[in-house]
Amino acid sequence: MRLRPIPGSSGTVRPLTLLGDPVLHTACEPVTDFGQDLARLVEDMFATMYAAEGVGLAANQVGESLQVFVYDCPDDEDVRHLGHVVNPRLVEADGERVRGPEGCLSLPGLEAGTERFDHAVVEGFTMTGEPVTIAGTGFFARCLQHECDHLDGLVYQDRLTGWRRAKARRAVRRAPWGRTS
Repeated sequence: MRLRPIPGSSGTVRPLTLLGDPVLHTACEPVTDFGQDLARLVEDMFATMYAAEGVGLAANQVGESLQVFVYDCPDDEDVRHLGHVVNPRLVEADGERVRGPEGCLSLPGLEAGTERFDHAVVEGFTMTGEPVTIAGTGFFARCLQHECDHLDGLVYQDRLTGWRRAKARRAVRRAPWGRTS
């Protein structure tokens, strides 16, 4: 039996892009080259996500404006979901809308009650160009929607309204890394 290597085990931890960097508010470009550079990026993204203790990471969060994200995220039944998606498209986001705490590695130390659907389906490709469909519920559905938002140039704070948005903006300004957005 051949064991697969643990994702990220040979990757390099890259610096995280923080809120205020324009790459986080710019739609990412589709991947056209499914070669070794993409495989290295995915490996580095896993290493970076694990080092930062996250459950998902989009390429623009490490300064690469490409449509790629990685995840290692449980759902509400504590089932682990591990993988990556290249050129993802959120094809379904439905079911009940649930407001739950949401954080982001690009807004370290902050979280806010953010509304998301409790079911999501993403279609895309693996790093080798094979088609893939990923469906998630609960917390994992939140992760899929969050990472797709990143690739569209959005952070969860952009989905907040009213007092939640104002509170989040104040928290960003007070954070040691904070910049106004």
